[in-house]
Amino acid sequence: MSKQLPEILNISVAAKSRIFEIQSVDLKFSNGALRTYERFRPATRAAVMVLPIDGDDLLMVREYAVGTERYELGFCKGLMEQGESMAQSANREMQEELGLGAKEFTFLRTVNSNLTFMNAQMHILVARDFYPSQLEGDEPEPLEPVRVPLSDIDKLLADSDFMEARNLVALYALRDYLSSLKVR
Repeated sequence: MSKQLPEILNISVAAKSRIFEIQSVDLKFSNGALRTYERFRPATRAAVMVLPIDGDDLLMVREYAVGTERYELGFCKGLMEQGESMAQSANREMQEELGLGAKEFTFLRTVNSNLTFMNAQMHILVARDFYPSQLEGDEPEPLEPVRVPLSDIDKLLADSDFMEARNLVALYALRDYLSSLKVR
């Protein structure tokens, strides 16, 4: 069954900061109900998250997250620049955050988190076959590289220092991907 989408009557700016814009969206549903929802302004660019595999290790970074006010363990990630492919963006982010480029990328999936309030796609890729290459990024301090054995994926999934939802989805997708390679 396909439902009729609500009619957007008006979109206005409810609040704006240097980085964020909150929109107020007036809707009319097919049954006549009127509601006002709030959301982050939809993203104009997608992002990438990279899961670099070096031999039997997963390469990760620890960086400060102001949302939790602590250093968090996660994967290289960032916004795609205009005109970049997913692989080009992933390669640039790795060079900025890990000082490595990669020759091989495999697309795993695209995710979008917190759909009630935002629309921001993130493409998840696996990277392999590395070469040294450092690009200047926008991080205020060098990120701490962390190697995690692939055999410790289940431990990482349960680790309280590894709790960001997109990172968890990426790790589950990686685990499924690696399992599918073993079946073949």
